[in-house]
Amino acid sequence: MKKKTVTRLDSNYMQQYDAYIERQKRKRQRLIRRLVLFSMVVVITIGTIAAYHVKQRVLQSEKQEQYQQLEEELASLQKQEENLKEEIELLNDEEYVLEIARTNYFLSKEGELIFKIPDEDPSY
Repeated sequence: MKKKTVTRLDSNYMQQYDAYIERQKRKRQRLIRRLVLFSMVVVITIGTIAAYHVKQRVLQSEKQEQYQQLEEELASLQKQEENLKEEIELLNDEEYVLEIARTNYFLSKEGELIFKIPDEDPSY
């Protein structure tokens, strides 16, 4: 292959054209730098927002779990309160208190005899 050599004319037009090409090259470099910078800002912003979103989802999940546990505890405490109120009502009844005293402490009515029978197997 033959290599052709062309002599470059050093005219005013060529100098202007070279300056124009140089300006276009610098413009393009600045544009690329701005686009890269803008892209980095966008990526960092999206990353920050995504990390914040994930953090909030985890926090919301923990709060939801804690809420469920507290709901269960509340239901248990309400049931316990209901049972205690029933017991209070029963303890306000004199007959119930006397029955407990007779059963647990072997108290008897006047003239009554109490026999304690052992809880053994009566099979023999």
